[in-house]
Amino acid sequence: MTAPVVSRVGSLTRVSSERAGLLSLVLVGVALLSVGARWVSGTIAVLILVLAALVVVGWITLAVLGSPETKRALAPYGLLKPGSMWLAMFYLAPLWTLLTSSLSAKKTRFDVFPTFSWEFSNYGKAFSDFGPQFGRAFLYAGIATFITILIGYPIAYVIAFRCGKYRNILLGLVVIPFFTSYLIRTIAWTSILADSGPVVNILNSLSLTGVLESLNIMDNGKLINTPAAVIGGLTYNFLPFMILPIYVSLEKIDVRLVDAAQDLYSSAARAFRKIVVPLSVPGVFAGTLLTFIPAAGDFVNAQFLGNPNTTMIGNSIQDQFLRQNNYPVASAMSFVLMAIITVLVIVYSRFFGTADLA
Repeated sequence: MTAPVVSRVGSLTRVSSERAGLLSLVLVGVALLSVGARWVSGTIAVLILVLAALVVVGWITLAVLGSPETKRALAPYGLLKPGSMWLAMFYLAPLWTLLTSSLSAKKTRFDVFPTFSWEFSNYGKAFSDFGPQFGRAFLYAGIATFITILIGYPIAYVIAFRCGKYRNILLGLVVIPFFTSYLIRTIAWTSILADSGPVVNILNSLSLTGVLESLNIMDNGKLINTPAAVIGGLTYNFLPFMILPIYVSLEKIDVRLVDAAQDLYSSAARAFRKIVVPLSVPGVFAGTLLTFIPAAGDFVNAQFLGNPNTTMIGNSIQDQFLRQNNYPVASAMSFVLMAIITVLVIVYSRFFGTADLA
């Protein structure tokens, strides 16, 4: 067999293997999605799961017993399969359930299962009845994200460039808050920001109460149950999510680049602005997403540190789900929140880009 023929046969084998791997990936994903979303049930669901298992077993057998070319072609799909199966079962299936619930209606609040009826009015209620909560959620999350950048960037910079052998210790101190429950950390701030707490006492001793009240940070000498307290809680709880990605980006920067800039008569500030900041943008981008997205949907800080006038959309969704039993409207609110965050992330990524995040 001539070399061109061998090459053509190998190419066809590789293409066939890739198609088989992609087909098995799609089939298993659709099978798990159909069962998880309850498109099928009973005996049919069992048969679909059995067929999905047979596809996986056949794929593994082909990958083990196949030629080296086949193994190389199937390797990417093998790496993708566990994650795809997880996403199909525990993300896409619940998302489908949430979508059908958002388009359903309940005759009374005591109905256990809403009836699917293409009830698009639920989305209208999500906007009309809970518009202020949406606005506060994105406003508080945006301010908290901005503050975490102002606090987290200098900390990450010092750890990356100035701490030497103490770098790991300081990184451990950044991560230590995660050893305590998120709920407990937030409740602890109710004591710290209380009227007789240390923060208010220090502000009173420094005669800063009037200034802070003029800036709408304090209200009648109180710091707790204010928007500032909610934003402060969000900033504290999500600060590590900003520090760590920025630190990773800064750590990759070759210090010799800064030295070279200074050798070319660049000032330290200019070298920082022209070299360090652009190279650390991927870390800021990742940290912003890790901070803003969960902060926008948070409800714990507003519940314990705020008041009825500072509730965020997460509090309203929790209330509709767990107290009002209004699953359709709560589902519509959740979908609206996801859609808005998705649009914001896409727009934001257009400015910063994601090509350098890897």
